[in-house]
Amino acid sequence: MTDQLPPPFTDPGAHPAAGISVLDSPAAPAGAHAPGAPERDVSQATKESLEDYTLRFAPRSYRKWGPGVVATSALGGIAYLADFSIGASIGMTHGTANALLGIAVAAVIIFATGLPLAYYAARYNIDLDLITRGSGFGYYGSVVTNIIFATFTFIFFALEGSIMAQGLELVLGIPQAIGYAISTLVVIPLVIYGMNTLAKLQVWTTPLWLLLMVFPLAFLVVTNPESVETFFAYQGQSGDGGLSMSAVMLAAGVCLSLMAQIAEQIDYLRFMPPKTAANRRAWWTAVVMGGPGWVVFGALKQATGLFITVWLLAKLDPAASATATEPVHQFLGVYEEMMPTWLALTLALILVVVSQLKINVTNAYSGSLAWTNSFTRITKHYPGRFVFILFNLAIALVLMEANMFDFLNTILGFYANCAMAWVVTVATDIAVNKYLLKLSPKAPEFRRGMLYAVNPVGFVSMLLSAGVSIAVFFGAFGAAVQPYSPMFAIGLALVCPPLLAVATRGKYYLRRIDDGIDLPMFDADGNPSDVKLMCHVSGLEFERPDMMLSAEPGPHGEKQYISSLALATDKTGRYVLPAQTS
Repeated sequence: MTDQLPPPFTDPGAHPAAGISVLDSPAAPAGAHAPGAPERDVSQATKESLEDYTLRFAPRSYRKWGPGVVATSALGGIAYLADFSIGASIGMTHGTANALLGIAVAAVIIFATGLPLAYYAARYNIDLDLITRGSGFGYYGSVVTNIIFATFTFIFFALEGSIMAQGLELVLGIPQAIGYAISTLVVIPLVIYGMNTLAKLQVWTTPLWLLLMVFPLAFLVVTNPESVETFFAYQGQSGDGGLSMSAVMLAAGVCLSLMAQIAEQIDYLRFMPPKTAANRRAWWTAVVMGGPGWVVFGALKQATGLFITVWLLAKLDPAASATATEPVHQFLGVYEEMMPTWLALTLALILVVVSQLKINVTNAYSGSLAWTNSFTRITKHYPGRFVFILFNLAIALVLMEANMFDFLNTILGFYANCAMAWVVTVATDIAVNKYLLKLSPKAPEFRRGMLYAVNPVGFVSMLLSAGVSIAVFFGAFGAAVQPYSPMFAIGLALVCPPLLAVATRGKYYLRRIDDGIDLPMFDADGNPSDVKLMCHVSGLEFERPDMMLSAEPGPHGEKQYISSLALATDKTGRYVLPAQTS
């Protein structure tokens, strides 16, 4: 494949670098382990994680796509329809002016905080969990952020699944309770077996998806020019939608719940090719567009959702507010202005189903990996991700059956405080502690043995900013400051990491400064080295950034090297190097 980047997953058993089964590889015969190594955990974790590199560094041997292809693929993952619901929901509550300003405030914050994360992912080819470990959290400290990201995936899985169930009920008459189950169960076989098929599905359905969304909006504006004036004059359901800073911040708080989307964008950006003088401009363009640039399109979708809803309320049925936040009703209302009802219903259902499948397979997969990564790190046992696929989907189904649309703003507003505390803390550590104060190591570190278990700089900063902002969100400090909970989360996450880094003098970032390998980590252009070393536990070769010296010498006292993956499942700790005192 040379013309498209697959999503961060491929068929089970496929070795992406070599195109052969891991179990059949000459370098990894069945049962090839060091004596006494945890056979099942190492072999299964190796087999599954080699499929997608989500749990570890993405090697250069796999990254064969150009910057433009990577950016295009990354943006293909934002096909979700929840933005239309979010825009409509905050607009109906606060009015158009406040909603649009809130959307803009959130977009600026998300873009600014997402840029350093996107750069680190693309430059060093690691996902956000691995970035977080070395950016103030420590090897085990970042487990809590994995849980925050997993929460993001099942919340938005539930949102998209609910939207699909609404479409099934409207067009096919299937009760929503059954539709929730259908939208959940249909994803399971795709997550396990259909990732190559999904990659093709996303590429081929994107033009249709764009046509179904963009053309109705253009038709609406051209045939109903007065709808633009009506849109900007809309005051919300209460009729008291005058410009208000508190309303703007409440709207922004809901939109900021999408801040964790940068983690899914990074799942693609870590496959960026090495940055060189020749591709510098294209490389940076791809990083910006495929990384924080997603929020530009997200903000446009939120504004579009509100625009269509205002038009529906004004032109069709003022009593339609009960379903005005549901994308299937939004698009159906516009389609019916353009074509017969039967065709409008068909196209609305196609749009909803295609959008839900395009994003929810990613949500289910990414969420299961986040849970698996955390569980494996804590227990040193790899249970297989299927267990956590079911776990993640079960939580999402409970949210759907509880009719989360009735309290959408509350769920997203609460979650936004946690997401902001995490993402802003990591972004601050990169921008301030690494580049300005130089107390945090500039090159990211994620390997067990190189990091302390917990680094108070990021871990404490996140807990403090999230805790205070959640208390503000629930009114602990009075109604006057309640709308400003996002600002507390952002402000504390900006201030605390530098203060704690100075107070601790950066001593808790690295447990060791030497990984025991006498080979440079980076090439002449500053890109991760592609030199390969053999892991003595798994019997596979890994690139230099993924390896370190094993604490267990060979039979004749020679040095042996071990991959970060094998270290993660080492229950005995016998391969972990001792801490360095200086």
